[in-house]
Amino acid sequence: MNLSLAELQECAEIAWSWLESCEICPRLCRVNRLAGEQGRCRAGAELLVSSVFPHFGEESCLVGAGGSGTVFLSSCNLRCSFCQNYDISQAGEGRGISFDGLASALLELQRVGCHNVNFVTPTHFTPQLLRVLTQAVRKGLDLPIVWNTSGYERVETLRLLEGIVDIYMPDFKFWKSATARELARAPDYPQTAKAALKEMHRQVGDLVVDGSGIARRGLLVRHLVMPEGVEESAEIMRYLATEISPHTFVNVMAQYRPCGRIKPGERWARRITAGEYREALRHAKEAGLTRLAD
Repeated sequence: MNLSLAELQECAEIAWSWLESCEICPRLCRVNRLAGEQGRCRAGAELLVSSVFPHFGEESCLVGAGGSGTVFLSSCNLRCSFCQNYDISQAGEGRGISFDGLASALLELQRVGCHNVNFVTPTHFTPQLLRVLTQAVRKGLDLPIVWNTSGYERVETLRLLEGIVDIYMPDFKFWKSATARELARAPDYPQTAKAALKEMHRQVGDLVVDGSGIARRGLLVRHLVMPEGVEESAEIMRYLATEISPHTFVNVMAQYRPCGRIKPGERWARRITAGEYREALRHAKEAGLTRLAD
């Protein structure tokens, strides 16, 4: 984090004011969350968390020996129909936690040796998390902050996070508006994610790791290969290589499985094949991307 405590606190207060007419994410719901109103993300003013723990299942550059200090936030502003964390993102799993309570939990993650604080689907709780970070930094938190997101972000919100977030870890899910409309009711996802990733890269650059192979700062992009979606994967890889950076660190993921609201018989109601995954990796390499997660 590059901001002073005073600057961080100022950002937290700006973000908090946004809750009166919420435009934090591209949904632009404009509801008054301070008055208990809820928009598409189904979140109000209370901070809801599913779990906080050292996570050893993330990318190796985040995990190292001590784990990634992961905070799973409840709910989500994108709400994909196939979400593999559906219980957390859409079914209401989680509990309220005070800002001081989460700040103390972050300090405990630091104490036990985690290499970072990894906020998972944090967008809709940006104001609350900035208040938490203000308290935690005041008490000695100095771990890199990871913003682990769907990629469905407003550039205006990201600009407020400059100097606060050290590692952006967005998904780039869909290339086609029709796919994004069908699976997330977000036909604007492709152009929104493109703009978001450009802003993230402007802020933090390519991923930088230390002598132990632990990520310290930069952009790490995830892409989940979808059934019959290799054509979209290819376009996304070309975009990352040509419009973001050929040195972009990319995790091409093969773990898609039908979850959430996917029904039998739908195009999405199957796992991807080994051939689809190999083809997606080939497209990444042909695009000129060389930093692919193992």
